[in-house]
Amino acid sequence: MAGIDGSWDTVVKSPLGDQKAVLTVKTDGGAFSGSYVGAMGSVDISGTADGDTIAWSMSITVPMPMTLDCKATADGDSITGTVGAGAFGSFPMSGTRAA
Repeated sequence: MAGIDGSWDTVVKSPLGDQKAVLTVKTDGGAFSGSYVGAMGSVDISGTADGDTIAWSMSITVPMPMTLDCKATADGDSITGTVGAGAFGSFPMSGTRAA
C-alpha cells in the first residue's frame, strides 16, 4: 500500500471557481484505480502510480466535453497536483486525507 492510497478531499482552483471533489485511490504496483466524485459528477479513474504520485486522464461532460490530464502527489495527509484542461491551461489541486 502506498501513502497515496485512500480517500482525499480535494479542491481544484479553476476559472469556474473552486471545484471540490473526493478522490479515492487504490494502488497496485505501478497502476492505480479509483474514483473522482464532485458536484459535476462521478468518474471512475485509473492510471499510473509511482510511489506516492499518480497520473491519470478523465473524460468529463460538464461544463463541456473534454479530457482532463491529472497528476497528484501525497505527502503525509496532504495532496497536491495539477489538472490540465488542454487549451484552457492547467489548474492547481490541493487537499487533505479524508477522515
